[in-house]
Amino acid sequence: MFLLGTIVNGLLIVAGTLLGKLLHRIPEGMKTTVMHGIGLAVIVLGLQMGFKSANFLIVILSLVIGAAIGEHFALEDKLNRLGLWLETKIGSSGEGSISQGFVTATLIFVIGAMAIIGALDSGIRGDHDVLYTKAIIDGFTALILTTTLGVGVLFSAIPVVLYEGTIALFATQIDQFIPKPLMDSFISEVTATGGVMIFAIGLNLTGLIKIRVANLLPGILVTGLLVTAIYGYHLYF
Repeated sequence: MFLLGTIVNGLLIVAGTLLGKLLHRIPEGMKTTVMHGIGLAVIVLGLQMGFKSANFLIVILSLVIGAAIGEHFALEDKLNRLGLWLETKIGSSGEGSISQGFVTATLIFVIGAMAIIGALDSGIRGDHDVLYTKAIIDGFTALILTTTLGVGVLFSAIPVVLYEGTIALFATQIDQFIPKPLMDSFISEVTATGGVMIFAIGLNLTGLIKIRVANLLPGILVTGLLVTAIYGYHLYF
């Protein structure tokens, strides 16, 4: 079942959120320190991923073009409005804004190499180990995020399942059409581009700055287009 890893990932996010609700009485100072700790860990993870690039100019171009697209379509504003709509339907969580929890958790759980590589492994090889590992990490992260940002974290399971499930679905056929060197290059560059975004998320979690990370998301698609163009036309820069 090629969607098994995706389903487990979604379920552990929900389980982590529910457990986080039970632990909502954690002292405020502890929540803040834990959130800062998660932010710092996310920053380090982003840096590690960012260094995976074999051609960092691709990463720079992807982020610049992606940011322009994201700002034009105001993706972060749309995500926030979706979160606010959820908030009007079920009310504020008390511990934090549903909108903030939904957007922050979605960005953390969706952006990154593990989601893409794990879904590809599930679809191409039927190997769910990467997504199982990601599910455990996401579950613990959801628990901590819920104690600070509230129940909005739970709704992030929906885009995670849709995102990973779609990649896994297409991956069942993708290896028949995409050469291995192109796929390896794509994974390398999308890992680095996603790493920069994860680094930005970490900065947001520490409260040092507010970066509209959702508006950078089109950079992932731009990375794929650039890598394909370079491979197809034998371009080097």
